[in-house]
Amino acid sequence: MSNTESMPVYDTLDALAELVRSRRGLYVRWSRGPERDLETVSSRDGLTGLSLPGLSANPLDVEDWWGDRSVRTWVARRLYDYSHLPRVRNPGTRPWVLHGTETGRGPDNEPLVHEVEALGWIGACAIAEATEVITHQPGPWGPMLRSDIP
Repeated sequence: MSNTESMPVYDTLDALAELVRSRRGLYVRWSRGPERDLETVSSRDGLTGLSLPGLSANPLDVEDWWGDRSVRTWVARRLYDYSHLPRVRNPGTRPWVLHGTETGRGPDNEPLVHEVEALGWIGACAIAEATEVITHQPGPWGPMLRSDIP
């Protein structure tokens, strides 16, 4: 068994929200996992093929403008926005949480992170809970891949 297979699993949205409350500099990355990603700590631009100076990831830190709204809902939103990736990339794509330092921005303005510490996998139950939270929000919430928009 590899080291990353034995990483903890954040299997509930509450557990992940508690981690976000307790630590800054956290990101979620959707990939085949840290063991593979940490070999080079570099993502590749899908359009040009250029090697990027860090891993593409999405921040989990709560922004000030979120105010006193629920951290749980914030984390649900951050997970839900990219939950389509396992369907459009490949079945081995999984979310994992990491701590790191932003080194720049990628071609889609996403943070590029280096000095990465893998903290744990994000389990399927947490993703299902995120979907439940977001689909019950009032208003036009939806994932980043919005097929219903003309």
